[in-house]
Amino acid sequence: MFRRCFSTTAAIALLVGCASTHELPGDDTDSLESYNRAMFAFNDAVDKALFKPVAKVYRRVLPEPVTTSIGNFFSNLNDVVVLVNDLLQFKLHLAAMDSSRIVFNTTFGVAGLFDVASRMELPKHDEDFGQTLGYWGIGEGYYLVLPLLGPSTVRDSFGLAGNFFTNPITWATDSDAVAWGLWGLDLINRRSSLLRIERALADEQIDPYSFQRGAYLQQRRNLVYDGNPPKPDFDFDAEPDQPKP
Repeated sequence: MFRRCFSTTAAIALLVGCASTHELPGDDTDSLESYNRAMFAFNDAVDKALFKPVAKVYRRVLPEPVTTSIGNFFSNLNDVVVLVNDLLQFKLHLAAMDSSRIVFNTTFGVAGLFDVASRMELPKHDEDFGQTLGYWGIGEGYYLVLPLLGPSTVRDSFGLAGNFFTNPITWATDSDAVAWGLWGLDLINRRSSLLRIERALADEQIDPYSFQRGAYLQQRRNLVYDGNPPKPDFDFDAEPDQPKP
């Protein structure tokens, strides 16, 4: 059970960690920066030695239509997690749309291999237990880099458990071998999808750790507040205070 939880959260963390947003100036949630930077370096070394090489072979061997269908399959399973969190946040309109997505993609989309729901104006949504905790007023807490799992916060770390237990891979099969295979395939498919993003960012002169931290925190805040996070206490356009004569 623990091993399957590890695999799914690793896939989620690898995907979220490379989101293309910018860091919030003046952010004070990284009180554990020394630990986080050390763990970031460890995770990066493991990724370069293991996950990235496997993802490159995976992308080279399988044609894009196949990898797209694999991504659609796991996205359809994730819609169950999204639906549960729609209901927990009383987003009934989204719940109706996401339940329809599951039905249409599972049936007409051949077990989710084809995303027919999006063509029917039923777009993919993004809800999880970390967002639900934020919806009910629980603060994000410190920024954390989890061993192998990547960027998170205290709140999102608790949310990962809920995501795991509601994902159909956890409860829809009694075979550990099948579950292992599915989690691993999802992980590699997600990791391979980030290769192009990495190439696009390769020439940027940025601190990778700060970029990942800012990307993760801003994306999560946008998701919790449905794209309308509260304004920070600082003003980007304000003129700096002038010294008194």
